This record gives sequence, C-alpha cells and structure tokens, in this order.
Amino acid sequence: MLKGTKGQIEAEISRAIVKLEQDYFGRGPLEAKTRILDNSIIIHLKGVLTPAERQLAKDSDGVALIKGMRAQLFEGARTKLEEIIAEITGSRVLALHADISTRTGERLIAFTLDKDLEKIIGPQQRGSR
Repeated sequence: MLKGTKGQIEAEISRAIVKLEQDYFGRGPLEAKTRILDNSIIIHLKGVLTPAERQLAKDSDGVALIKGMRAQLFEGARTKLEEIIAEITGSRVLALHADISTRTGERLIAFTLDKDLEKIIGPQQRGSR
C-alpha cells in the first residue's frame, strides 16, 4: 500500500533516484523532479553531465561516446532502478525507458507500471500543487 500523498511519493522517488545516481555513477543530478501519471512515472533529472562530458559533447563523436557509455551504465543499473520503484510503489515495472540530452545535460526516465498509481492514491491523498 502506498504511504503518503502523491507529492510525498514523488519526492521519495526523486530522493531514491538521486541517491542511486550518486552511489552508482559517482555524482548525482543538480535537480530531480518526479511525476506520477496514471500507471506511469516520469523522472526529470537536470545537471547530470560531468564537466568532462560537457567538453566531449561539443562534437558529434563525443556525443556518441557519451550516449553509448551512459546507456551501458544505465543498463547496469536497470535492476536496481526497478527494485527502487517496486519498493516505493508496490508495483511491478513493465517497461523502463531513458535518454540523456548532451545539449541540455538532462536525463528523462520513464517507467510503465502494472498498476494505476493515481487510482490507488485516490483523490483524498493527491495533495495540492
């Protein structure tokens, strides 16, 4: 059972993902925002590129190198990411998608779950924005 409001659950997911990024990649994003929408979770991370990666991103070969390396590292963390989401939401992850922008230094992570979290949270727990 989900504990807390929609905003509290989104914040808990953001904190867990930032901690994973710090532990697994050696540094975390400068900003993280999570949104729950029906049976989906979208995580928007800003400031994920290192200074060296920002330099590499100035040409197409560097962009390809960064995207390839980050994709491979991300695949290595896939199981842990799915475990984090399952633990917080009580839902099974059906699909996981991610991409990084070498232009803006942002990463988007999208999860599709086996449950509609908004229906489970209910209108009384959604909180206000």
